[in-house]
Amino acid sequence: MAIIKTTYNRRSFLKASAMSGGGMVLGFSWMASCKPTAEQVLQMPEEWFNINAFLKIGDNGIVTIMSPNPEIGQNVKTSMPMIVAEELDVNWDHVIVEQAGLDTDKYKRQIAGGSQSIRAGWESLRMAGATARRMLLEAAAKQWEVPVNELTTSEGVISHTETGQSIGYGEVATAASSMEVPEEVELKDPKDFKIIGTSRKNVDALKIATGEPLFGLDIQRDGMLIAMIEHPPAFGMKFKSMNDDVVKSMPGIKDVTTINLNPEGVEKQWSDVNAFDELVVIVGNTTWEVMKAKKALQIDWEMDTTLENSDDHDQNLAELLASTGNDPGRQDGTPDAAFKNAAKVIERTFSAPFLAHNTMEPMNFFADVKEDKAELVGPIQTPEFLRKTAAAICGLPEEKVSIMMTRMGGGFGRRLYGNFGVEATLISQKIKAPVKLVYSREDDMTQGTYRPAYKVTYKAGLDENNNLIVWSVKGAGVHGGPVFNDRFPAGTVDHFMAENLSLDSNISTGAWRAPRSNFIAYAEQSFMDEVAEAAGKDPIDFRMSLFDRAINNPVGEKNDYEAERYAGVLKLVKEKANWGTDTPGVYRGVSAYYCHNSYVAQVVDVVMENSQPRVKKVTCAVDCGIVINPDAALNQIEGGIVDGIGHAMYGAMTFRDGVPEQRNFDRYRLIRQKETPLEIETHFVDNGIDPTGLGEPSLPPIQSALANALYKATGERIYDQPFVNSKKVLG
Repeated sequence: MAIIKTTYNRRSFLKASAMSGGGMVLGFSWMASCKPTAEQVLQMPEEWFNINAFLKIGDNGIVTIMSPNPEIGQNVKTSMPMIVAEELDVNWDHVIVEQAGLDTDKYKRQIAGGSQSIRAGWESLRMAGATARRMLLEAAAKQWEVPVNELTTSEGVISHTETGQSIGYGEVATAASSMEVPEEVELKDPKDFKIIGTSRKNVDALKIATGEPLFGLDIQRDGMLIAMIEHPPAFGMKFKSMNDDVVKSMPGIKDVTTINLNPEGVEKQWSDVNAFDELVVIVGNTTWEVMKAKKALQIDWEMDTTLENSDDHDQNLAELLASTGNDPGRQDGTPDAAFKNAAKVIERTFSAPFLAHNTMEPMNFFADVKEDKAELVGPIQTPEFLRKTAAAICGLPEEKVSIMMTRMGGGFGRRLYGNFGVEATLISQKIKAPVKLVYSREDDMTQGTYRPAYKVTYKAGLDENNNLIVWSVKGAGVHGGPVFNDRFPAGTVDHFMAENLSLDSNISTGAWRAPRSNFIAYAEQSFMDEVAEAAGKDPIDFRMSLFDRAINNPVGEKNDYEAERYAGVLKLVKEKANWGTDTPGVYRGVSAYYCHNSYVAQVVDVVMENSQPRVKKVTCAVDCGIVINPDAALNQIEGGIVDGIGHAMYGAMTFRDGVPEQRNFDRYRLIRQKETPLEIETHFVDNGIDPTGLGEPSLPPIQSALANALYKATGERIYDQPFVNSKKVLG
């Protein structure tokens, strides 16, 4: 049991107040850390602890918990309220969860990204539930005239064993609303958890299954028009002219116009990534009428002479890698001298193409812009930054721009970039009517904001006893390199160097599930296996020897991983997969990776069927701290594994003269049901550590585990994604 302070000043909590009709409303700092450093306390502004969320307890005992973060399928709308309900000690069946809208006065970090929602909210969510429970206990103690420490709670009922009295939360909620907020509260010992660590159904599951309107595409409003956009067919082109008069006369069409996403005087946010500033817009009564008009639209485009266009990103990245004289991001020892003295040197280059996000629900957004206010509704991972841009466009203060987040049919990082919300805002402002902007799949796939193309060269040197003595990595990518300077095997080898280089391009790029890690883990862990083979060592034993060095005598002080936890998942997967046991016809590969504050190790078993590889089984070990909702956690791990296998095997966006060659799923290959693993077995490390990231960490290592297994099956190392391009791998 831990005791934590609820506040650093009395502004941490809203003065609890009674609801009309009885009950209790408790405001609390949802995203404020409970453990700031001394320096942070000194620097903390007074307004830091503005009220950040509301917990409502009705006089009937029903508890409403607001979920502030965007829900993109990662299940935070269920898991975050579970944490509050745990410390409140309420019956989960008596909890109602509501999606909160954007409110930066009440909430902090209303972002879905980086697998950080649970990690960032863990302490403050627990504090909120525990504080409300304490106030309810004090209200009951006052009513019964007994010491509060003699009272216990269970599933929303307060009991006093000595007198045999009991009372429901709802019966003392109004009285509790007048109690002072306690300065400190006790948190449960994790061994006493009743809700956390148990599987709970998604709070929206029934609504999703029965088709209730939860998603952005479901939005319907009186007087709402439908809008679609047309952007240039090639990166590096811009609008010239169009036959708008002909299209405007078509049935149901209200307007055909252009919008500029880079209006003068509007400061762009980091999330305003977009390859095309000027777009053509068609607005009409119905989706079908707008789609027909869009097909009839004839637009003349021209090359933007201020931009250079190149399709050969692979060659450009190779030339960048070959450049010299760059400053490394990290250097330990003297790598150049160590390579000269090495008995054996292995050097390999890996590459990966652009990837589209391809969320199940294409981009869409609703906007109703008036002179004095604007209402925005839709699927967005970064609502706060969208509001900043929208407010600047509309010439309104931010408090006059409301944003409500809908449930999202996938995000994977694409909805971090709210150009589609900005477009809807500009369209509504221009036509002076409420509109719902709808992208087609082709609009979505050809607009840009792709996972960047990458290329990286690894080099390792072994001494005469096959010990690793030097390691270097040099990476290049579009709009930023993929290398993490301080990640494994940094800290395990005396001579180490890491370097990143960036290539400019007209093609817009952005975060794609597990940014950078989604490529570099594949390259790093594939190369690690090849180095282990050159050293004549088992791949797990080879990695474990490096972790031993990082644990007992690490090199450098900036290593961003905990070697014990890293080694722990590798030991666990070795045990659970029965590594070292050979089965005829089964080819095995292993990988381990750290990202988003979590550790994942995987063993892939591949069999060959009709000269084609088939993933028979994936064994996975995960250290993400305390698991809130086991079923949801398994869904995240398995989804990341399937996604990683599919994109490593098949995913690619290619270009000819700046034109995307993949516009829909007839040419952009996704994994099919029959290609998913026959079995996925996941084991979570039970260490009681506070929760860390879970939505992304299982994707990066699966690609290299698969590549290493395919090498065992075919005898061919894979250096380029997608693997489908390797004829030997696919027979």
